[in-house]
Amino acid sequence: MSTKPDYKILVNEEPSSSSSSSNPTSSSSSNSPPGQTSSIVTSSLFNPSPGVRAALPIASYCCASILMTVTNKYVLSGYEFNMNFLLLTVQNIVTVTLLQTFKFLNLIKYREFDKDEARKWMPIACYLVAMIYTGSKALQYLRIPIYTIFKNLTIILIAYGEVIWFGGNISSTVMISFALMIFSSVIAGWAEIADSLSTVVDLEITLFGYFWMATNCLSSASFVLYMRKRIKLTNFKDFDTVYYNNMLSIPLLIIPSLLFEDWSAENLQKNFPADIRQQIMYAMVFSGVSAFVMSYASAWCVRTTSSTTYSMVGALNKLPLAASGILFFGDPATLANVAAIGIGFIAGLVYSYGKTVDNRPKGYQPQSIPMSVSSQSAADAAKAPK
Repeated sequence: MSTKPDYKILVNEEPSSSSSSSNPTSSSSSNSPPGQTSSIVTSSLFNPSPGVRAALPIASYCCASILMTVTNKYVLSGYEFNMNFLLLTVQNIVTVTLLQTFKFLNLIKYREFDKDEARKWMPIACYLVAMIYTGSKALQYLRIPIYTIFKNLTIILIAYGEVIWFGGNISSTVMISFALMIFSSVIAGWAEIADSLSTVVDLEITLFGYFWMATNCLSSASFVLYMRKRIKLTNFKDFDTVYYNNMLSIPLLIIPSLLFEDWSAENLQKNFPADIRQQIMYAMVFSGVSAFVMSYASAWCVRTTSSTTYSMVGALNKLPLAASGILFFGDPATLANVAAIGIGFIAGLVYSYGKTVDNRPKGYQPQSIPMSVSSQSAADAAKAPK
């Protein structure tokens, strides 16, 4: 008679060494803290190596971010949709709906809504909405290359905030990777940056742009850092984070939509033309599915790596998009674009090397290559006193 396969948590928790082979599910549950539930149940046959387990959240976040960017650019931008807060509200509603559906089907588990935990999590939702709003305002006054440079500067702000809140230090190798990433952004947008510097612009408009950009940098750093700190304090699992982030953000997004966006019949007709209304609805739902994947991958990456690594991956994932645009979508392959992509990838390699060196234990000694018997004998003879 065939036996039913065992199951244990592998995606969001380390496999428990004390789990019984006869009933790993019950052992895993008994070792969990009180009130904590696991997020995903997978077959015990799937047991990735530690290296794969460490790379999975980073790769998932990178792919999810690219999917979200492509969705917003190629699915929604073509419809000239200008009600951004309404779109974000729909994305959050779709994400919460998917969570509730998967939980009802017993595919995932997460905490029930708790008012006390919601009150403690509310600042994170506020930082998230502030980050989205200030980013859209900054783009109204600043060109995209300048905006990108400042977003990459936020990585340094997050890195130093992580040192203050979580301890540790920033090595010179990691700082070099930050400098290379910023240099890559400058090269990519140098033509537009030079044009902006040479053009006489309204000083008041420029100051408004830099004000919103500075606010966006602070709110972005606050969101990432405070979310990681709150995850550590509450021991939130990934779907707990996704649920609270999206649930609390719905009222914070619908209110600005009602206050600041144009809900007139004319603008609604412009955003939802009768001939393509159904297509726009499908596109908004699909963007919500992409937002669900993005929310989970973000929570997973922040929890298992660090705020700095999460931000660095967010900057690096723009490089495959730029490369695919040149290879597949006919974007011009200028010297500046190719050089920027190359320097960006080098920055990623330098950052990976710097973090690997930083994470080595003190007194680490690299293993030497084993010598042959004859070579070892010759070396011993050379060391012997004459």
